[in-house]
Amino acid sequence: MAAAISQDACGVHQLAALLMELDPSEEISRLLSADALYQMGRVEDAHKTLLVALSKSPHTAPILARLALLQLRKGFFYDANLLIKKVIQIGDTSCLQQIMEIFREEDRKLLQTHCHSRAVTILKNKQGDTYTKEAIAYLSLAIIASGSQARESLLARARCYGHLGQKKTAIYDFNTILKTDPTNVQALCGRAFMHLVLNQQKEAVDSIISALTLDMAGVVPEILSLKQEAQVFITQGLYSHCRTGLNQLASDRNLPREEASEKLLSIGEALIKIDATKSSWRIFLVDILILTGCYEKALEHLQEVLGPTPRFEPAQARLGFLQLKKKELGAAIHNLEPLAGKDPKDLGFLLHLLDTKQRHSLSQAAAEEGNALGKDQCPEKALGYYTLAVLASNGNPRYLRLRATCLSHLQDFSRALRDLDKVIQKHTASDLQTQVEDFCSRGRMFLGLRDEASAVEEFIRAFQLSPSLALRSVSAQPGPKQLAQMFHVAGQHCLEEQRYEDSWKVIEYGLLLDENSSDLKKLRGRLKREISWGCSIH
Repeated sequence: MAAAISQDACGVHQLAALLMELDPSEEISRLLSADALYQMGRVEDAHKTLLVALSKSPHTAPILARLALLQLRKGFFYDANLLIKKVIQIGDTSCLQQIMEIFREEDRKLLQTHCHSRAVTILKNKQGDTYTKEAIAYLSLAIIASGSQARESLLARARCYGHLGQKKTAIYDFNTILKTDPTNVQALCGRAFMHLVLNQQKEAVDSIISALTLDMAGVVPEILSLKQEAQVFITQGLYSHCRTGLNQLASDRNLPREEASEKLLSIGEALIKIDATKSSWRIFLVDILILTGCYEKALEHLQEVLGPTPRFEPAQARLGFLQLKKKELGAAIHNLEPLAGKDPKDLGFLLHLLDTKQRHSLSQAAAEEGNALGKDQCPEKALGYYTLAVLASNGNPRYLRLRATCLSHLQDFSRALRDLDKVIQKHTASDLQTQVEDFCSRGRMFLGLRDEASAVEEFIRAFQLSPSLALRSVSAQPGPKQLAQMFHVAGQHCLEEQRYEDSWKVIEYGLLLDENSSDLKKLRGRLKREISWGCSIH
């Protein structure tokens, strides 16, 4: 085959010589001649031919590039570098693509090695965008010389592009590496960092997870090598995305957990290695271990958080969860309660991991503790336990009522009303007395807000269900006579607005509260006089 190539080269050389005789100024003919002489093994003759061509065209990149290759072959690295630098300054590196098809593999390797080494030297000893761009040029030559297979050069060039803010170009180089080597951890990390800067969080996390799964020990140094701001940006983005995934796994038991949990565990361990002082990282790892049932390991990591900050609510809640698993119910509710009012979503993650029986026991025990504190006139302390009971029971009306009552004692009537709204949405027709009491409770809460008009509306809803039960409920608070006066004011307001049917209804229920009320009787008489004889109001 070598003989065939030599024979072909000989023919090309003869043709090129003929063309040069016809036109001595023709540059392409001299390049053909030089290439043919090189392939025939006549390197010195090729070198002389190129020098003649250079004397006629001193700024032609194809000639300079060929001379540089020959100088490298001869070991004249300084001269070769000067020639390569001129090619870079001219900016025409595309000529190398054609040259690479002509020169031997060992000579191409010489060019690749030289250009890569030169780029590394520049990046190591010089700073600034100008030098970074120069390094990119050398790396590009190295990549061309390798046939686009120089992974180290591609990695270095991608990082340079990233440094210059050319994120998408950097990703292209990283992807070039990953096409042939999908397990290249450095390329995966580099691509992830670029995606994060471009705010493409999903792509970034996918890449970093793949890298962590392959080689956690190799990924952590990559992250730690970045500036502090970049580390924070990456780790926080990774944490937020994975925390969402972990919450989804906890709330949806139909999702496949094993593979996802392994990936999350790798991330949790990596975050700890990056910054072991970050409590949220440690809690994240604890949650993964809890999800997978590794309770002893979870407790070991939990102690790292509980040591210096014993009042750190997220850590206390995890301890409470583990105590609940050990059936230490009393200790569990005291550790879970602080998180109930501060971060219900975080507590919700733990509650999703309990079965129905465990949640029932937890909500019942929390409510009992709240009742005990309520009897001791400590509504502030009781509120947290009632909230824990509500969350653990998925909003059981029984516990919502208890919390609403507690909130009323604390004069927080708006929140109390929201709880009763949820209760009323779950009303069933089977328990009339409970429905009446709920509407009366809402009426009393509106009175606490000094909204008598809304309070009257709630009391009327109770009377419409059962007058006798409603009378019994309001007998102590606010009291029939006082409430009758409010009904009088409301009935008068309806009459002034000519809402005769509403006024009649208010007056009739008001007289149920106080049948001897002269104000209500007078208002009824006035109403009868004002309405037309043909209008039916009852």
